[in-house]
Amino acid sequence: MKRYTHFKFALSAVIILVFFPEYIINAIPAFARKYQISCQVCHSPVMPRLKAFGDEFAGNGFRLTEYESPRYFIETGDQKLSLLRELPLAIRMDGLVSYNFGNNESADFGTPFILKILSGGEISEKLSYYFYFFFNERGSIAGVEDAFLMYHDFFGSGINLYAGQFQVSDPLFKGELRYTLEPYKIYGSSPGTSSANMKYDRGLVLEKGFSTGTDVVGQIVNGAGIGEADDRYFFDKDKYKNFMLRLSQSIGKYFSVGFFGYTGKELVQGLIGPPVTSKIKMFGPDITIDFEEKFIINFQWIKRTDSEVLIQGFPVSTMSDVSTTGGFAELIFSPRGDMSKWYMTGLVNWVESEWDPLDYSSLTLHAGYILRRNLRVVGEYTYQFSGISHGKVNAGFIAAF
Repeated sequence: MKRYTHFKFALSAVIILVFFPEYIINAIPAFARKYQISCQVCHSPVMPRLKAFGDEFAGNGFRLTEYESPRYFIETGDQKLSLLRELPLAIRMDGLVSYNFGNNESADFGTPFILKILSGGEISEKLSYYFYFFFNERGSIAGVEDAFLMYHDFFGSGINLYAGQFQVSDPLFKGELRYTLEPYKIYGSSPGTSSANMKYDRGLVLEKGFSTGTDVVGQIVNGAGIGEADDRYFFDKDKYKNFMLRLSQSIGKYFSVGFFGYTGKELVQGLIGPPVTSKIKMFGPDITIDFEEKFIINFQWIKRTDSEVLIQGFPVSTMSDVSTTGGFAELIFSPRGDMSKWYMTGLVNWVESEWDPLDYSSLTLHAGYILRRNLRVVGEYTYQFSGISHGKVNAGFIAAF
């Protein structure tokens, strides 16, 4: 009876709070200011999710190939100098009110939950850049996450080359483009002390699209995340590099399928004892069904194996050939496509691993209402089935300007 009461409260809170006064990548109001266009040109129905035109815009180095913004560069008389007349900047801020139905059953004001500054654009005909800096994320300075230079159509090969830091999962489903506060859990799952996963890393990306609807993306990354450099000014913790390759194919008007493989090695080390070399392999398919921006289904499945997993404790122990499996299924409904004033999203997460702390499963329901193209109010309810089962409701706003 108590759980049923909690469920009714959560559902009511989402419905009520969403009508009273989440994540952007490669899409900032600075681009809309530059070209004097609506955010709707690239997003459907609202930021952050990109439609096909937005993907093309990002792939072209954040430029409209058939239209140049007037007086974008300062005329210096030096053809080798690209000097922006105005530095493109944007700000994002969002706040939340949360209620957790776990053991503490507490309410919380989380405003601002996120405050960050973003910048991106073209440096020259072929070069572009993008980055954002977290002034505040969950109450602390998080620093830089996405930050890269892009060389469009590298030496006329049709290949786009990126160098910097980014999410390894970006060629599959971009975590920064999701609507929900709840993340795609499998992308950040790594057993024991491993620092290699599908989240942020440093390295190179090469991508190329073909007229057949086929896209190929390759990555070379450190496999160490985006932590601080050591005393040698090295960010990588070992001599190894990890590799990811993803192939995707559009099938007809509504369907696309992809498959990726990831392989590499890393040194895992505890507080005491010698380091252990672990071999990492990940692979899996992904599927997207898109009915004219109105109804979208995204599905991801990943299988991961680690040859050695180091477990902190006393004494330090190891596990061999550890298997982790997981994925997510996501549904997005926008009744009028990119003209919708509201939308709804459902997300199912699951992770199962031989390293028990990774086990996770949840169900999320999310709704948003668009007050302005760059201001949205949202409500979200997540029920976590793993561990101590509990629900959590969040409601708030997302603003970018």
